[in-house]
Amino acid sequence: MLKPGIYEQVINHLIHDEIESQSAKIINKAKIEGEEASRMLASYVAETIEKYLEVLREKGAGISDLVSVLNRSLESMNLQKNGLKMDEFLIHELGEKLLSVTERISEADGTPENHAIVRPESSISRSSIFTGSLGEPSLYSELKREIRSCDSVDMLVSFIRWSGLRLIIDDLRDFTTRGGKLRVITTSYMGATDIKAVEEISRLPNTEIRISYDTQRTRLHAKTYIFKRENGFSTAYVGSSNLSNAAVSSGLEWNVKVTEKDMASTMQKVNATFETYWNSKDFEPYGPEDRSRFIRAIDAEKGRESGTAAPFLFEIHPYTYQMEILEKLEAERLVHNNYRNLVVAATGTGKTVISAFDYRKFRSEVKNGRHRLLFVAHREEILRQSIDCFRGILRDYNFGELMVGNFKPSSLEHLFVSIQSFNSQELFRQADPYYYDYIVIDEFHHAASASYQKLLEYYHPKVLMGLTATPERMDGRNILGYFGNRISAEIRLPEAIDRKLLSPFQYFVITDPVSLQELHWTRGGYDSSEIEKLYTDENGWGITRATLIIDSVMKYISDIRTVRGSWVLCLQSSCCLHGQAVQ
Repeated sequence: MLKPGIYEQVINHLIHDEIESQSAKIINKAKIEGEEASRMLASYVAETIEKYLEVLREKGAGISDLVSVLNRSLESMNLQKNGLKMDEFLIHELGEKLLSVTERISEADGTPENHAIVRPESSISRSSIFTGSLGEPSLYSELKREIRSCDSVDMLVSFIRWSGLRLIIDDLRDFTTRGGKLRVITTSYMGATDIKAVEEISRLPNTEIRISYDTQRTRLHAKTYIFKRENGFSTAYVGSSNLSNAAVSSGLEWNVKVTEKDMASTMQKVNATFETYWNSKDFEPYGPEDRSRFIRAIDAEKGRESGTAAPFLFEIHPYTYQMEILEKLEAERLVHNNYRNLVVAATGTGKTVISAFDYRKFRSEVKNGRHRLLFVAHREEILRQSIDCFRGILRDYNFGELMVGNFKPSSLEHLFVSIQSFNSQELFRQADPYYYDYIVIDEFHHAASASYQKLLEYYHPKVLMGLTATPERMDGRNILGYFGNRISAEIRLPEAIDRKLLSPFQYFVITDPVSLQELHWTRGGYDSSEIEKLYTDENGWGITRATLIIDSVMKYISDIRTVRGSWVLCLQSSCCLHGQAVQ
């Protein structure tokens, strides 16, 4: 009897007949084709043969009988007709399994020829799961055996404790001394990794370590131990165990052991993902010279001060994705001779930081000159944040002056100015067109407006950098023309979310019960006073609309008490007060 549910089942005659009799049920089928055909059919046949052999064994059949049955099946497949050699596939009548092949070592070398072969207790051809249950081997004991019987080891763990590493360090030392290759990826996440553990691993021969210091974005949680064997019997442990004593010995951790023999595609994906991480700039090679940096990162994660230096003495490093943008900017200038650069970066990815690092590089490369900087934005708050950013990255807390609001600069050399002050103070009359070497215009999508034209037309800097998250204007005006119709470097919102630079978000659309069809449309918009009256109506749609909004919030939020920093956009303050009254 076929029970309701989803399936992924080869349809045999029994199932086919049952389907034909199920006229009262909706049956969904599909052709077996493409890459899945061989895998799915072979899996079905293997399952069927296993059941059949088990029936024969229960009836008293010995291994020779089972081998004979399988060989007859193989012979019936006419392998030779399809270019395959029969002898390569027929099972030998002795019914034996191969357990190991090792180089013969003579007695003269002090090692007997029949020396013991170390192998894991669990199968290396059938996948399994470790749950820390009584009666199954501990994870660390299996790791030790895997290390001693493989050709190379890859480890991907979010943190490494000395308490866990010391359980297998002797095996790793022996393995790498014999020529085995070890690669380790870890992080400074939560400050949990012990510096002693990293140092011990780094001292091993034939060993490489890569570390992610960017724990705000990377936050590696994966725990994987990969043991590669050139004979096709590679294995991997994927699960919850970091390399700590509790996690690999006595903790209630779950880890799946994947074998290349029965889960080849999964094993390939494990290896491919490791290689992707290994070659990612997010994970940086670790050497003796990186010890101090790693200690600082660990201390920062633990919330401890790593020294008594003032904040301006800290060396600030760009994130990996920011380095990629800086490298693209360098290529634009050196390869394409393009010094008018538009950087498109999603809000929150650090556009100002990128410009500050680029300016710092400009100062170091251009030896002759004053490196005069003009930074333009449309709001005082942005200018305040930007000057602080430049001061921190340049490690000069006297760098730059503001020209905005009540701020009057004593010098124009490194100026952070609002576009309003630029025009009202007629800054262009106070310096010649070639005065500024490096000009940054923030929120460059505003630059198509008339207020920016004098700035763009008058000055001729060595470098012009535009920063924006949204280069496409709603009015259709093109800002790319200022940059040779090209974007020098970009990281858009979808990519930033995919790379874990920004938090993913959800939005819920609700149907507005209030219709605006009867309102007057004047000068490209509705009459705001009419909308206000409609939205704040105490006896009609105003109450209905406000109640719907409140009910929708309660519907989609699990616990309103956990909401922090929420805000509501209203047409006017009266709409806001009306919403408060309804609540």
